[in-house]
Amino acid sequence: MNTMLNAAEGLAVLAAGVAAGAINAVVGSGTLVTFPVLLSLGYPPVVANVSNTVGLVPGSFSGAYAYRHDLAGHRGLLARLGVAGVLGGLTGGVLLLRLPPGAFRAIVPALIIVALVLVVAQPRLARALARRRQDAGEAPPAGGEVRRVGPLLLLGVFATGVYGGYFGAAQGVLLLGLLGVLLSTDLRWVNGVKNVLAGLVNGVAAVLFVALGTVAWQPALLIAAGSVVGGLVGGRWGRRLPPVALRAAIVVVGLAALVNLLA
Repeated sequence: MNTMLNAAEGLAVLAAGVAAGAINAVVGSGTLVTFPVLLSLGYPPVVANVSNTVGLVPGSFSGAYAYRHDLAGHRGLLARLGVAGVLGGLTGGVLLLRLPPGAFRAIVPALIIVALVLVVAQPRLARALARRRQDAGEAPPAGGEVRRVGPLLLLGVFATGVYGGYFGAAQGVLLLGLLGVLLSTDLRWVNGVKNVLAGLVNGVAAVLFVALGTVAWQPALLIAAGSVVGGLVGGRWGRRLPPVALRAAIVVVGLAALVNLLA
């Protein structure tokens, strides 16, 4: 395993962190950018995943900060959903640390495939949500109007948190679909909620990993620095990027991760 990165490797990790932070703020799946880069540099899969999660935490919160005005007045709701997400993140993080490394190597390719399918299917999901709203005669909610937070939503957020704590690629896509169906059809507002929940899940998993896991600090800190910039840029301007190009890039790096893991 590499212990020190040279200048070119460091720049590659930093650039991947910027890209991942921006992608996470817009849609999720930034892990599919940074995780393959760490694998390509020789880090074992579990160490790469742990270090990646630690590094992406600041970017998750910078992406959420960009939506602070959209989320004003919803602290109670965010707290209830946040508790479910944190408990899920802790559960997923414990599973990652307690299961043998071979289990992670066997499970992650399947998770990456699921994540890529979700990334590709997201436009269809968005259209389905729009049709559902139109069929129900609903107008887009004003000012972040939301439905009641029920047990099904809390359970879904918990399950997504387990996934996020264990691996996390496309955690944001899962949350967008879940929140869009069960909480609000205002997808811009839902994206802000998604960024907060993903930040909490990544944050609690990162604390667990720092305390009990093996973190490669040099790439983790480079990803952290890059993801903060990317999160702010993605939260403010990322919605102007062509969605097709963004999804294509995610699929390419995800396939690269698959090849690296299965080789």
